[in-house]
Formats: sequence, C-alpha cells, structure tokens
Amino acid sequence: MSYGALRRALLAAMFVPVAALPVRVVAQEVVDRGAIEKLKDEGFRRSQVMDLMSWLTDVHGPRLTGSPITKAAGDWAVAAMQGWGLENVDYEWWGPFGRGWVNERFSAQVTEPVPFPVIGYPNAWSESTKGRVKGGFVIVDLSRLNHTDSLAAYRGKLRNRFVLARPEPVLEAQFTPPARRFSLEELNKMSDAPAPVPGQGGFRRPQPPAPADPAKAVSPAQLQQFLAEEGVLAVLSPGRGSGGTVFPVGGGNRSPEAPRTVAAVSLGAEHYGRIYRMVEKGVPVQMELEVVNRFQTDDLKSFNIVGEIPGTDKKDEVVMLGAHFDSWHTGTGATDNAAGTVVMMEAMRILKASGLPMRRTVRIGLWTGEEQGLLGSRAYVKSHFGDLQAGTMTPEQAKISGYYNLDNGTGAIRGVYLQGNAAVRPVFAEWMKALDSDSISVRHTTLANTGGTDHLAFDALRIPGFQFIQDPIEYDSRTHHSNMDVYERIQPVDMRHNAVVVAAFVYLTANRPDLLPRKAPPPATP
Repeated sequence: MSYGALRRALLAAMFVPVAALPVRVVAQEVVDRGAIEKLKDEGFRRSQVMDLMSWLTDVHGPRLTGSPITKAAGDWAVAAMQGWGLENVDYEWWGPFGRGWVNERFSAQVTEPVPFPVIGYPNAWSESTKGRVKGGFVIVDLSRLNHTDSLAAYRGKLRNRFVLARPEPVLEAQFTPPARRFSLEELNKMSDAPAPVPGQGGFRRPQPPAPADPAKAVSPAQLQQFLAEEGVLAVLSPGRGSGGTVFPVGGGNRSPEAPRTVAAVSLGAEHYGRIYRMVEKGVPVQMELEVVNRFQTDDLKSFNIVGEIPGTDKKDEVVMLGAHFDSWHTGTGATDNAAGTVVMMEAMRILKASGLPMRRTVRIGLWTGEEQGLLGSRAYVKSHFGDLQAGTMTPEQAKISGYYNLDNGTGAIRGVYLQGNAAVRPVFAEWMKALDSDSISVRHTTLANTGGTDHLAFDALRIPGFQFIQDPIEYDSRTHHSNMDVYERIQPVDMRHNAVVVAAFVYLTANRPDLLPRKAPPPATP
C-alpha cells in the first residue's frame, strides 16, 4: 500500500461518522417552569408560614417528646393539614419511649448577702424540689465523684445544701457576630468536598477519669442515689452560653422505673459564676429555689404524624418530606425544629393550594424522639421500608423515590447535602437552574453530609435521603437547645424562601419519569 493510501485508510478509521458510534444517552431533566412560577406565586404572595410558626411555638411550645404539650401540638398539626385538604392525616404511634415530662414552675432567688434573681432552667426529666427550699452552697465537682472513697468524703456534709457541681465557667468576649450567612467561598468549598467514607466521622463525649480500683467505681445511678440519701436540695450546673442565653446540660432518666433523684438545674453562666466565687471566698450565700416538674406515665408511647397528597398514574410510588416535630424543653423549639416542621407543612399547603397534578403520592412525616436518637423516624422506616439490623426490605422500599429533610434552623436553603449520592447531582443541578431568580438563589450541592438528623434513617436503607444546606444564622451560637430558641429568632424571608424551594423539589421529584437514582450498595465485607 502506498503512503497516500495508508494515510487515507488511517484517517477513515479515525473519523468514523457520529451516527456509526454507540452513544450513551443521558436523559435531560424536564422542568415545568410554569409550574415552578405557580409554586412561587402561592408561596410568596399567600404565605402562611409565620402564622404556622406562631401557633407551633407561642401556643404549642416547647415540645419535649412524651409531654402533653407535644400531643396538643400534634392535634393542632393534624387539624391544620386536614383543613388544607390533605388525605390520610393521622398519628402513627411507636414505642415505648418512656415517661413524659413538663416543667410547671421555676423560681430562683439569692437572698443573702445581696438579693438578686437567678436565671436558670431545670434539666429535662429531672425531679422537683420538695416545695420552696432554702439553703447554702457547697462546691463538689460531680464529674470526679466516680469512686466510693470520694463519695465517703462528702457523707454528712451535703444535707440541706445546694451543690455547685461544675467549676466556675470561663467566659470570653464575643468578637464575632452570632449570626452569619455562608460566603460563596464556603459554599464552593462544600461543593468540592469528597463523599463521606462510611463508618468515619462522629464524635466521642469526654469521659471522667477512670477510678484506680474498678471494684470501687460509682455508676451515675449510684451517684444520684447518694445525693438523694444525703439530702441535697438541688444540683446546680452552669449552662453553656452567656449574656442570658442558657443551654441546659443533660437531663434525667425517662424510664418509668427510675428511682427518685435530686432536682437538677442549669443556671446562667454569669449568675453561677457570681455564686461560685462568693462561696469560694467563704461568704455565706443563701438561695431560695422552687422547681415543680410533672411526669406523665399513663402512656409510654410516642407518635409520628403523616399526611398525603395522592398521586395520579404513579400513585403507588411515594415522595416524602419531613422534619422532627419535637424540641428541647427551654425556649419554644423555634429554630429546632419548628422551623423545619413549619416549612414542610407550608410546602404541603403550597402544593395542595396550587392545584398542580403530581404523578406520585407526596407524603409528609413529622417525627418525635429525634432529640433522643432519631427514634421516631427510625421507627417509621422500620415499619414501612425494612429492618436494617435484620437486613430485610419491604416492597414499599422499592417504591419511594426520595426523602427531603430540614433541620438546620431558620437560615435560607442554599443547596443540598447529597449524602454521597453522586448520581443525583446533575438532576438537582438542572432543578436549581430553573429555580434561580431574584427571589430564590439555590445553587450548590455537596457530596458531604450534615449532622445526624432524620434523613439518616432513610439513607441507612438505601433510600435517597437528603438534608438541605442552610445559612447557619444563629443556630449554634444562640438558639440550638437554648432558652432563646423562640419565635423572634425566626427569619420570615428565609422561611418563605425555604417553603417554596422544598415545594419545588418535591413537585419535580413527584413528576419526573423515573425514581431518583440511588447510591450503589457498599462493597461486601470479606
């Protein structure tokens, strides 16, 4: 073959006509922009989100799981969703959870040497005082009383005293603002983050030093029994926070068989510090305290709330959205997590009021027991989709397209945590382009995951479960689990924005031809 003929043959082999090549076709996401505009119109012009927020916080807050306040809040939510025309709105009970608890009265006043009122809050599931009690103080670092010999050193020295159970808090000036939004640089960094590695992450709680002689180790229950037997009036600790914001420390035992213990209270750090320093100086400080807590033991179960908008031709398939309904016991549970609950309820209202048809059934789930370990959402997933421990799946598991969760406060949604689901990234990218406008800016996805909340119960069973990226605002700095978690810390503009974004994501999920792509199963362990 001549050089010219060889050259022509090689070129012919290199430039095969496109039609002759096998092509991998990627389906283009179809976005009904007219429907998106209709959702925006309903969500921005006729929003009910802040009225719902007031009902769930001012009237029905806080919502500690198992409390009668939480059940009253549930009745309100059920009635509201039924009023919008949602179907199959009902409770799904799970449990046992344990006894409920509510604080009915609290007052604290230093009476000597200089009177002043004391900021404080009882710890959840702690005991009441025996009426209005008055006494002096003793400093005892309870974190170090883990040995029977250390207990013996205090025998007979604690009766009719308030125990200052932690060292004096050290507070620093707050040089950074408590509220902020994510910068573009931070969001871009999130977008570039790698997928999380299974089994990594989490944290370990600090543990007290181990006793030299394990045989003399003291359990928390034994410590509480000792304090009760010694006649301690109450155990006082400094709550995290400053400037009047109090993040109470851990609570008591919710088991109905728990023995009687001692009232436990978290004080404002500045007031705790003032008392502590006077006691260290030998000043005879006196305080009056009254704590009235009520336990509910009639029904040890708790509940989730569900409601639906039925689909059309694919109504046997489901899209879910949800948030945890319960809160911690101080404040009124506004940013954690009435904000998530109300946005999801408002998204359902928007979808229903818009009259837009949806092929798949849309179902809302409002969970309790999240603060105690995702108990409600895990119970729901086990009942409907499968048992992770047993390795079993139900037929429903194959028919749920995805679950959307909201639990990062009042801040505006800026994108989506993909939970390592790379296949869904181009889908969400097209949706966010369609949403982008002067009123909405949602542009980022990250393969990384946010902190533990209810989407993890779904993800564990390989259901596409997502949490939204939200501006942090004051979530960790001021509101999360604090007495300042109240209606006034909610941002109305962000809440309306979030409800429209969620409604759009749910609508698009309900109407796409296929279910959302799922993550590949993890490799088998040898």
